[in-house]
Amino acid sequence: MPSPMFSARYALLFLVLCSFGTALAQPRAVTPRGPLAADETANIAVFKSVSPSVVNITTLENQRNLFSLDVFQVPKGTGSGFVWDERGLIVTNFHVIQGASVARVTLSDQSEWNAKLVGAFADRDLAVLRIDAPREKLRAIAIGSSRDLVVGQRVYAIGNPFGLDQTLTVGIISALNREIQSINQRTIRGVIQTDAAINPGNSGGPLLDSAGRLIGVNTAIYSPSGASAGIGFAIPVDEVNRIVPRLIRDGKITRPTFGIQAASPQVHAALRLPKGIAIVGVVARSPAEAAGIKPFLRGTKGEIIAGDIIVAMDGKIITTLDEFLDVLERHSSGDTVAVTVLRGGTTIELSVRLGAAE
Repeated sequence: MPSPMFSARYALLFLVLCSFGTALAQPRAVTPRGPLAADETANIAVFKSVSPSVVNITTLENQRNLFSLDVFQVPKGTGSGFVWDERGLIVTNFHVIQGASVARVTLSDQSEWNAKLVGAFADRDLAVLRIDAPREKLRAIAIGSSRDLVVGQRVYAIGNPFGLDQTLTVGIISALNREIQSINQRTIRGVIQTDAAINPGNSGGPLLDSAGRLIGVNTAIYSPSGASAGIGFAIPVDEVNRIVPRLIRDGKITRPTFGIQAASPQVHAALRLPKGIAIVGVVARSPAEAAGIKPFLRGTKGEIIAGDIIVAMDGKIITTLDEFLDVLERHSSGDTVAVTVLRGGTTIELSVRLGAAE
């Protein structure tokens, strides 16, 4: 049995060790950090200003039970979008809502609203939805310009990657005037390339300049893994601002009629023709026929009789059918366009008055 003196010493040692352990377990003193850096303040300001305009979009699709034949809804995907105006109009990518039976929009205050499709244009991967939310819940995004962007300027992306709540990423404009393929394989030109991280779920969300203005709609990433690899693409806002009002008004983009049939790239190459659109057919009583455009024909002996090749339109050089359609969709029926054709080695200027929209 230990002596009373030993027990007292043991108790004292125990108390000392406990006190030492308690001292070690105390939190460290906080070091003051001082004011935020200017770039941090700018990042915070942009997010606070714009995040109320950014929405999450969840889509569902109908499926049928093979045994009971009951129809039920299953999740299809998620994406982002933004408030276009206080009427409840929401802009997003076409591919975010493609094939969906139902779309639901979640605002920044986490309120959820069923959405109706107003219009879509797959050629530019854009769609407009409408929700019946009260105006006080809807903050329209500020619209900027993409025509004066420069490589190297700071940009911000806000969206809902991987279904997470709003996320801010920061980067720069890496390149301008890129080309990507839309969901229906039409070329989208003038695309903005950025290194701001864009991941699945960011699609349809805004790309912003340092003033918090919309300069593009995030639409695609280049990544073998499917996650951000520092190469993201956005549809420029000038194109968005041209298309969205027409989708709101008409529900679709309708091109005026011109009345030609263009040679396929294979035929064009086989005939070794100059760059442009070789005309192999002209619709009867069409604007093209009225303007005197002549098609390539096959003679009685099987020989090719040369026709017109469209090489420019509205002063823009035309080398592909995509470029021709791009110019055409910027016009309405009744507009007169200047068309430059190559006929027998001679350049001819024609005026074509466009017909009623398709």
